[in-house]
Amino acid sequence: MSHPLRMAAALAALTVAGCGYNQIQTLDEQVNQAKGQIAAQLQRRADLIPNLVNTVKGYAKQEDTIFIAVANARARLAGAIQTGDAARMAEANTALDAPLGRLLAISENYPQLKSDANFRALQDELTGTENRIAVARQDYNAAVGDYNTFIRRFPYNLTAKIFGQSTPREYFEAKAGAEEAPEVKF
Repeated sequence: MSHPLRMAAALAALTVAGCGYNQIQTLDEQVNQAKGQIAAQLQRRADLIPNLVNTVKGYAKQEDTIFIAVANARARLAGAIQTGDAARMAEANTALDAPLGRLLAISENYPQLKSDANFRALQDELTGTENRIAVARQDYNAAVGDYNTFIRRFPYNLTAKIFGQSTPREYFEAKAGAEEAPEVKF
């Protein structure tokens, strides 16, 4: 192999190795995995709700309006999870907070419900799931931040454009006012 040909081959190898394509793929996959964790935790939350509703129904049969609102919000969350769209999942999750808060507040009017072991266990599971959702959301947003930063940096932004990955990913954001949790007293 002649000297100029070796130089060209070495330059091509360095260019391909330093283009950032593999890193873009790695970061993209981290974002996808983190979004999957959010979806899994939101699904866990949605799966706990029917048990909670049924437990409350045993004590508070006349609270149909709240049961219907919770069922509708849960259905919207399940639909959003199926789409995989982070913005729709965030919106549906936020929309579930109010009816779920009202459902939990019912226990104030029913002391027997408040002392029911199954109800307390479900509340604890729901609280744990809310914490898992918060952690998954933070992990997702961190992965999105890493991805978005990388595809904006030179020369990696050129590679991202060439391979159609130059569009920044959206963060999993809560609606305005969601930073204030609804007050539920037990």
